[in-house]
Amino acid sequence: MLRLAGARLLDDRDYPAVRAALAADPVGSCMVSARVEAAGLDPWRLGGELWAADSRPVRAGRLQGLCFSGPNLIPLRGNAPALRSFADRALRRQRTCSSLVGPAEQVLGLWDELEGEWGPAREVRDDQPLMALDSTPLVAADPLVRPVRPDELERYLPAAVAMFIEEVGVDPRSGDGGASYRARVTELIGAGRAFARFEDGEVVFKAEIGAMSATVGQIQGVWVHPDRRGDGLGTAGTAAVVNRLVRGLGRTASLYVNAFNTPALAAYRKIGFKQVGQYATVLF
Repeated sequence: MLRLAGARLLDDRDYPAVRAALAADPVGSCMVSARVEAAGLDPWRLGGELWAADSRPVRAGRLQGLCFSGPNLIPLRGNAPALRSFADRALRRQRTCSSLVGPAEQVLGLWDELEGEWGPAREVRDDQPLMALDSTPLVAADPLVRPVRPDELERYLPAAVAMFIEEVGVDPRSGDGGASYRARVTELIGAGRAFARFEDGEVVFKAEIGAMSATVGQIQGVWVHPDRRGDGLGTAGTAAVVNRLVRGLGRTASLYVNAFNTPALAAYRKIGFKQVGQYATVLF
């Protein structure tokens, strides 16, 4: 197959065009927007690279394609030629990302280009409704759900690990003994973005605000203790986190969920979430 020249690494000259592209879809781009707002476009501070399919800096107008390459590969926009250019650049180096995630059309199109070299995937989740809520939840929030304190890390961490294994299918403690995952959870707790309901010192509900831009907060890691499932803790607990985002922080609450997870979908719709897009995830 004839390939295009690889994607271009973005720099500070592209910042206005990048911000405009991210602002055009604030919910879908939350994970990348949060990084760019905090760190700009410098790869070292950003924790990854931003790529465009355009051959030269865009001083005015719209970027034709945009992709973040870091711990995850996140294609946010781009037609077929743009996705081929992203694939070309990604294939120049050894894969280091743990997943390919983002808007379904871009993710699945990019995976078509990468699968021959990077496949097979451990799992392809091709239908993940992206949902948002910018008003008070339609159900009562659990008053016992609160931010986790730094001194509660050891009690919170087992629930976080259990959630990760259930959701992702691998143990986050493998490889480095859990040091990286522990550091990430510690960071979320320190930022006041990990929430839980404790009963007798044990976590029975947990959730986190994984990424937070100036306008959107993305809820992740929603988990209920197996012995307490079916009691409504997930719905009321998530509503409490939504309240924190919408009423406390002035953000739109967002999340994405596997379409096959019908109980979770029903709970989020009961809270008031509406689907605003579709995500997909390729797990390595």
